[in-house]
Amino acid sequence: MKPAALTEELEDSLFGGKAAQLAAATRAGLPVPAGVALPYGFVDAVAADERDARQRLAAVFRTLGAPLVARSSAVGEDSEQASFAGQHLTQLNLRSEPELVDAVSAIWRSARSPSAFAYRERLRLPREPRMAVVVQELVDADSAGVLFSRNPVNGSDELVVEAAWGLGESVVAGLVIPDRFRLRRDGAVVARIAGLKDVAIRTDPEGGTSRTHVPEGLARVLCLDDAQLAALLALALRCDEVFGGSHDLEWAFAGGRLYLLQRRALTAIPSPAAGDHTDEHVRLPN
Repeated sequence: MKPAALTEELEDSLFGGKAAQLAAATRAGLPVPAGVALPYGFVDAVAADERDARQRLAAVFRTLGAPLVARSSAVGEDSEQASFAGQHLTQLNLRSEPELVDAVSAIWRSARSPSAFAYRERLRLPREPRMAVVVQELVDADSAGVLFSRNPVNGSDELVVEAAWGLGESVVAGLVIPDRFRLRRDGAVVARIAGLKDVAIRTDPEGGTSRTHVPEGLARVLCLDDAQLAALLALALRCDEVFGGSHDLEWAFAGGRLYLLQRRALTAIPSPAAGDHTDEHVRLPN
């Protein structure tokens, strides 16, 4: 099995759901960063230190160029039955061929951790994971976060956006209290709630990321304006057309441009409760 560009039609059973959905989004013209999907057999070969696989992976690095991000895309991950939230690694700001090789091997190992095995056992999934990987150009975000196309707290038909300064890992890892917005599908903003974004995850010039302090004044300032919220709404509505169902999107703004980083089905949505509009922050770690 060989690496494949995200412009191709990818099979979930070889490349995992995350890669397959990003490929579908790319073909539909959604703003997905350029990338390559590595099938699970190829990732196995990289982790086994097979020379040919590592040479092919080095060619992927040369094709895309630094900086890169490597994300897990295990078969069955991000499905409606199993999200594997918090179980598998994402490796950011990879700046050399050896760093990319090490990152792919580390992601392979993350699928074999005791917690990942326990998760698989709890859901009665096959014990041996099939770990594919997505390698993409890194978006050095000014602001980033998540978008739910249905309120995950009460099931109401509204969009919920959570956002923070810098890379979105500060949101998905629960390092900050993100800004929270609720939008109707006609574009009306129902709520704007400033969080406390006193930490930002930024790329390090030497590779990897670092936590940086956000000044108190900026930490409490909303990091999205109305134009950006409108762009996020348009992205969610376009995902409705491409995928159907409800979505959990990870996104980033960089240089005034919106990027779609991940799309998964939004699962375990409660039935709508009349008058229930809690503003609790609900993001789970990825």
